[in-house]
Amino acid sequence: MDKPEQSAENLARNLISLRHVRRMTQHALATAAGVPRSTISNLESGQGNPSLVVLTKVAAALGSPLDELLSAPRAKVRKWKASEMASKRRGRGVTTRSLVPEPVPDEMIEVMDLEPGAALGGTPHLPGTREFFSCLDGQVTIFVAGESYDVRAGEVLGFPGSSPHSYRNRDQAKKARGVSVVVFAKVGV
Repeated sequence: MDKPEQSAENLARNLISLRHVRRMTQHALATAAGVPRSTISNLESGQGNPSLVVLTKVAAALGSPLDELLSAPRAKVRKWKASEMASKRRGRGVTTRSLVPEPVPDEMIEVMDLEPGAALGGTPHLPGTREFFSCLDGQVTIFVAGESYDVRAGEVLGFPGSSPHSYRNRDQAKKARGVSVVVFAKVGV
């Protein structure tokens, strides 16, 4: 078990590191967490004694689990088991799961498994959002603004994420698989 002063040092080091990785200023983090900037400064100096509420707000603003803020130094290597990667059923016969288990700012990256004959309506996003679909196996037909595009294994289709779109595996016998990457538009830019 860490000594209390070691916990404060871990918090300071991890907070600074996470904030820099996410390219946030102290002010931006404080605003996102709903705490005064001086609170972030105190935490980063190793002098802060935050409440659980403050720690939870800061962790949420960073998109990090609370234990990542408080953990002792360790190698930055982690393996996730397949059972730890959440998946969900969507549309008719489509299963999606995040390709990376940690939040990626301004992006969504999912593996899509399409059963034979599967279909999924896409969700239009803000103007300026770009979507890319990389077909890994089989063939997926993507409908974008009334046009259809057949994407075969190894091919990539990029399109405006704000356009109405949907995915379909027209093959009635074979599954299809691909990776969907959504690069969200910057709000207020």
